[in-house]
Amino acid sequence: MQRSGNPRVSVVVPTRNEARNLEVVLPAIAAVRPAVHEVIVVDGNSVDGTIDVARRVLPWVRVITQTRKGKGNAMACGFAAVTGDIVVMFDADGSADPAEIPAFVRALIAGADFAKGSRFVRGGGSDDITLLRKSGNAGLNGVANALFGTSYTDLCYGYNAFWIDILPTLDLPDIHLPAPAEGMLWGDGFEIETVLNCRVAASGLKITEVPSMERERIFGQSNLRTFADGTRVLRTLAAERRRAQHHRSERVKLEESSRALTPPGGFPVITPDMLAADGTDVATVLRPGLRTASAQFGAGANGSASNGSAANGSGNGHLGTGSAAGALAGGPAGSAGTATDSSPNGTQHGTGHGTNGAAAIDQHDVPRIPVRRPGGEV
Repeated sequence: MQRSGNPRVSVVVPTRNEARNLEVVLPAIAAVRPAVHEVIVVDGNSVDGTIDVARRVLPWVRVITQTRKGKGNAMACGFAAVTGDIVVMFDADGSADPAEIPAFVRALIAGADFAKGSRFVRGGGSDDITLLRKSGNAGLNGVANALFGTSYTDLCYGYNAFWIDILPTLDLPDIHLPAPAEGMLWGDGFEIETVLNCRVAASGLKITEVPSMERERIFGQSNLRTFADGTRVLRTLAAERRRAQHHRSERVKLEESSRALTPPGGFPVITPDMLAADGTDVATVLRPGLRTASAQFGAGANGSASNGSAANGSGNGHLGTGSAAGALAGGPAGSAGTATDSSPNGTQHGTGHGTNGAAAIDQHDVPRIPVRRPGGEV
């Protein structure tokens, strides 16, 4: 995705019985200039008419119902529905100021991947935080910064924004998975904000903190529980640290395997087995236009893309992965293959051998394989 200097901004608002607050919050978001692209209200089975109020006060609002329970699931459902370039996470209780949205957007346009709201940098503040919660937050910041090498000043604040193209990196639970018989899936609950902060940091993405002023909730009572929520954040930090260490170990193995298979001067080789070992879903490395019902990899003999077809329609895609010449590795001999559209569903069939690393199928129909090197570049 190419990031625009004039991005479309999508605001995701998770709700559960926030009808009275939405009467104030939604018109305020709509009044922001430059205007936002869309407002998505994700409802968690409210019983106070939240959905009706949302549609009444903002007729163009998009309302969806979350698939499971928990704030994390609500946010994931909202992210999946976004059609804009930038996502703004916005609480429905009136504690966040919509007038700050342009500041988050400017931080992203200036080069950040993730804009993190902070009440504790110059220009920020809070009308709602207690001394106990402030002290606890400072302690949790210290733990997070020690574990992930970050410089967060406000780990537990939920007013954040990010480019939609980093969503796969966040690796949130699939919104279509069934709810477990007991409890919730990891990432479905209030731990979502800590999970996001940890995964953004572990991925090496650029984070910019944006000053933010927290207001008091307008109507209703807060669901925050100081000690219980603090303990949950600590558990989340520990779990995400273990996850980051595991992924780092797998990436090192992947890089070592890739280097062993890559011929001098050739393209980095990553086989399906290597992707599976790294926990990468093959579908996530295909460009959007080629994502189909399934994708399979077949090894071409001596690098030939004899089984090298990539579905551009609704069928299956097959990509040759020869080791000496052909679709992925490239090779020193052979003529470039040709591509023909020979089936009703738009399947592109590549034939022939690669020349000096050229793909035997059209270069636009091969998957984009991310290869992380020691410096972190792709």
